[in-house]
Amino acid sequence: MSLSAVIVDDEQLARDELAYLLQSIGDVDVIAQGKNGVEGVNLIKEHNPDLVFLDVQMPGLDGFGVIKKLLDRKVAMPQVIFATAFDQYAVKAFEVNAVDYVLKPYDKKRIAQAIDKAKKNLESAEPAPSNDQRIDALVKMLEQKTEQKAGQSKILLKANGRMFLVDQKDICFASIEDGVITVVAANMEGQSNCRTLEELLDSLDPGAFWRAHRSFLVNINRIKEVVPWFKSSYQIRMDDRKQTEIPVSRAQTKRLRELFGL
Repeated sequence: MSLSAVIVDDEQLARDELAYLLQSIGDVDVIAQGKNGVEGVNLIKEHNPDLVFLDVQMPGLDGFGVIKKLLDRKVAMPQVIFATAFDQYAVKAFEVNAVDYVLKPYDKKRIAQAIDKAKKNLESAEPAPSNDQRIDALVKMLEQKTEQKAGQSKILLKANGRMFLVDQKDICFASIEDGVITVVAANMEGQSNCRTLEELLDSLDPGAFWRAHRSFLVNINRIKEVVPWFKSSYQIRMDDRKQTEIPVSRAQTKRLRELFGL
């Protein structure tokens, strides 16, 4: 069973890489590529593909915005595979709603698994409204979670045997070392009870906090300077008292460019 597919991603290199991997896997015919969300909506409506690889983070109309437009226009929903940087809550939501995702940078084996899953969904002859409702539920879950995180204005930190409530807006960054999470705020430093940075991120406003590196979580609004580094990489200098410099991982460089128009 050969599947028709549309790729929607604002990065040419990412589109080319994915198209190459799909060609090497076989059984997938890439019939169109879009470089932004608006193009994605039009291409999906025009071609009615079996499968869409949809980048979550795009300037303007992002991946979830594309889905909402399709639902609003009552366009028949294809099998959707989101391409995303790691976000613990989003991953859980995808799994709960049986909508698949692949992480960047792409892994050929993982993409093949996502294609197999899409084939099984199509072969099960699931009615289209059920698929639409499932994806609609996913979008609503993410929106609700975003509102909840934004509403939780304080987090608990331990320092010098005491427990402090700190406003999210005052947090500069958090780091993890040997399983201990240290949070640096404007006027203090303390430890979080969270076991992982993913768990901490899940309690913070996703519009303000970003996983810049596997060991660092930063408040976008507290970034003071973007520092060019080796081989087209970057570091970011925070506005804490030490003006800490934090590395940006290769996988998150795209997000940094989107944030500040680099």
